[in-house]
Order: sequence, then C-alpha cells, then structure tokens
Amino acid sequence: MRRLFLLIIAVFTVIQANGQETEKVIKSIFDEALTDQTAYRNLEYLCKNTKGRLPGSPAAAEAVEFTRQALLKAGADTVWLQKVPVPHWERGSEKCSVISELSGVTDLSISALGFSVGTTDNGITSGIVEVKDFEELKRIGKKNIEGRIVFFNRPADNTLINTFAAYGGAVNQRVYGASEASKYGAVAVIVRSATQALDDYPHTGVTRYADDVIKIPAVAVSTLDAEVLSKIIKADPAARVSLVSTCKNYPDTWSYNVIGEIRGSARPGEYITSGGHLDAWDISEGAHDDAGGCVQAIEMIRLYKKLNIRPKRSVRAVMFMNEEMSGTGGRTYASEAKAKGEIHYAAIESDRGVMSPRGFGFEAEGDRLQKLQGLSSWFAPYNIRDFDKGGGGSDISPLKPMGTLLIGYIPDVQRYFDYHHSSNDTFDKVNIRELQLGSASMASLVYLIDLLDL
Repeated sequence: MRRLFLLIIAVFTVIQANGQETEKVIKSIFDEALTDQTAYRNLEYLCKNTKGRLPGSPAAAEAVEFTRQALLKAGADTVWLQKVPVPHWERGSEKCSVISELSGVTDLSISALGFSVGTTDNGITSGIVEVKDFEELKRIGKKNIEGRIVFFNRPADNTLINTFAAYGGAVNQRVYGASEASKYGAVAVIVRSATQALDDYPHTGVTRYADDVIKIPAVAVSTLDAEVLSKIIKADPAARVSLVSTCKNYPDTWSYNVIGEIRGSARPGEYITSGGHLDAWDISEGAHDDAGGCVQAIEMIRLYKKLNIRPKRSVRAVMFMNEEMSGTGGRTYASEAKAKGEIHYAAIESDRGVMSPRGFGFEAEGDRLQKLQGLSSWFAPYNIRDFDKGGGGSDISPLKPMGTLLIGYIPDVQRYFDYHHSSNDTFDKVNIRELQLGSASMASLVYLIDLLDL
C-alpha cells in the first residue's frame, strides 16, 4: 500500500511539474511578444510600402518578397513561394454625383467593386431607384427599373452584437446586387457600404455576375452619402445620378503564397498551419485586413526560434494570396498538400482584425471540442476566455476535407467593420499591445495543441 501511495505521489508530482513548465513556456511567449516590436515594424512596412496589395499588382509582389525575407529573419528552417493563379482587376477614375432641381449637384464618395465592369470615360447619367433588398427589386419590376441606376440601401443591423452577423445580413446586395439589378434592365448599381459605421469611407469588396446577365457597373457609396442620396431621392424622385467608373478586368496572372516552416522534432510529416492573407484592397493599407494576421503568423515563427520552442509537429506560417477576390491561395495550398499526401493536423487563421484577443472558434464536436475548450484555463491569466464552437476561415477551409482541425482567431470585433475594405484600414489604427497579445495567444494555442496531442 505504501508503495502505491508513493507511486501516486510521484505521478502527481510529474504532472504538476509538467503543468508548471507549460505555464512557464506560455508566459515566456507572452513576455517576449509584449516586449518586442518586430511584428509591429513588419506591419508598418507592409502598410506603408505595399499599400493596395491587389493580387497580381506590383504592391503584392513587393509584399511577397518582404514577407519571404521576414520569415527568413524570423528563423524559419525553410521558406518558399507557392505559385498561385490570380485575377487581374484595376480601378480607374471614379466620380459620382446626384443632380436635383431642388438641391443642385451633390458629389458622393464612392469606390468601384472588385470584378465590376467599368463605364465609358463619359460615364452614365440616369434616373435612380432606391431599394432595400432583392424582394423589393422584384416588386418594383422591370417597367420601373429598366434604363435606371439601382441604389441598394439596406443598412447593417446594429442590434446584432456579433458584427460579422450584421455584415453577413447586408453584404449580399454588394456581392449579387449588380447581377440581380441587371435582370430588370438596370444600367448600374450603387450599394450602401457594408459597415456598421456611419462615415465618409466607401467600403469596397467583390461583386459577382451570373453567367446569363449583362454585366453592369457596380460601386459602393459611403454610409453618410447613402443617407444623403436617400434623402435627395425621396425629396425629388426625378433626381438623376452621374456615374463615372473606368475600372477594368484583365486576363488572369500569377502571384504567390509565402510559406515558412519549422520542422517538427518528432512528427515532421504532420503540420500545423497559422496564417492570414497577404492581399488587400487597392484603396487600403490593409492593416487589420489582413497584414496584421500575416505578421502574427510570422511572429509565431520568431517566438519559437527566439525561445527555443521545438514543436513535435512541423509548424507553418502561411501568407495566403488572393483571399479578397477569388480564394485561389487557400485552394492552391490545400490542393498541393493533398497531392503530396501531407497530414494537416490543425490550421488557425487570423482574418478578423488584430484588436484585443477574446479567444478562438473551433470546428469540432463532442469530446474533442470539450478538450479544446479545456485549454481556456491556460489563457485565463491573459483575459482570453472565449473557447467556443465556431469557424476557421476562408483560406484554411479547403483543408477541412483532409480532416484538419480548423480554428478561427477571435479578437474584439466591434470596430472591425469601421476599417474593413476601406481607406480607413491604416497602420495607425493598430495598437501594438493588441496585435502582440494576439500573436502570443495564437503561438501559445499552437504550442498547446501540439504538446497535448489535441
């Protein structure tokens, strides 16, 4: 009996010691991240020197080379570029004004939507009809729409606490509005920016055309000017809009995912990926969307090397290309991984901004989800407490058929759509402590998942 008692004490002591060592490692990750500025300086370079990183652009090429060098400096064992097919769309000149006999000429802040066709240099001048949704478009009918510009003016639902849910409830008019309006003979669409903010920044994003419709120009208008436009239309139904937007689509071209890897010490053939997307809209520095997510992935590599953390599995930082327009970076990464027979154990994506961390969402069920939720105790000292069932992200989602655990980094997102897809998404909107708390939290989560075989 005494020998059994001593054995139990010995096992408990080993478990306690291992727990203390794990706690020490996690603290070292946070301490190093919060006292080093490498990630912040990397973010500054991407924002100030590669602004407007549309796929296939010179700015995107510069960002590819910079992040390749940053991964080498961080100490990655291997760094390489993965060729990715990407679209090539360029913004031209753009101007929009509403003309009313009652209020005169009022200029509006607009931004062409990605993949939109353009107007001629002379533009379009036409009457305008305001709608809230596709059902109202159908009710109004072709007779009242043909030859006119359709103005989609459904705001995000600010009663929703989850800002991504509010965005999701409004964004279909941006993505499919041009295609739907074209069915009724519209000559262009103006879409209220998909944001909860009331400001003068138009928020861009893609629009998509059905195969069986005439492609018509599509632009976003700032939320403040959406309010102005709506008031003018209501006061003067005969008001007309003059729109110039000379954007253009070109043949597809090539760019690259940027990948850095630390080779695993025990299971090098199994991979844990952390990443964000390197491309950004041409009107933006892309600080929160998503240069911040990229530098957090690079920082994971730097932290592990600086602190001599040797993961059992191979750990990768991936800068995905072309998330914003057609998602070919994520699909290329998954396709090549499958072709090589790679085992992708887990993947985490940071693409919700780099505000203060709240936790993680896991695409998991049952016992596995409960075990992952149990990791929250390691993060309680850092006020990171939300470990819930949730989504991963668009760039890592193609890994799901391979059985990969998908994880989404969840920061405080109340301000995210103030910046998303707009010229307001700039370096000065990022707080270094919030950025680095996120870097440390993701590096710590990857460390724990690898250590505990979760």
